[in-house]
Amino acid sequence: MVEKTERLYTIPLSKAYDYTRTKRTPRAVKLLREFIAKHMKAKNLDIILSNALNSYLWQHSIQRPPRKVKVRAIKEETGVKVFLPDEKVEEKKSEEKKVEEVAKEEEKK
Repeated sequence: MVEKTERLYTIPLSKAYDYTRTKRTPRAVKLLREFIAKHMKAKNLDIILSNALNSYLWQHSIQRPPRKVKVRAIKEETGVKVFLPDEKVEEKKSEEKKVEEVAKEEEKK
């Protein structure tokens, strides 16, 4: 049985502005990972950020990350996946292929 927990968070990233200008966005990414690890009870290595979320953080270069960001975190058995709130979640392609193969086999019968 696969158990998923999904939550919405507004994460403050203003502490990133306490650091050197040229290290702010990497620090914001670290702050985001630490927040998710603490609130979703996961390890930092098990947190996967979506490409859209990463692009949003880096949108204004390394010097000016957003002050806060809304995210949707989904905790699964393998770890935590973090997306923007309006971003569509894509399943793994291997799972989709398995479903398609099963459907094709049923049609042949």
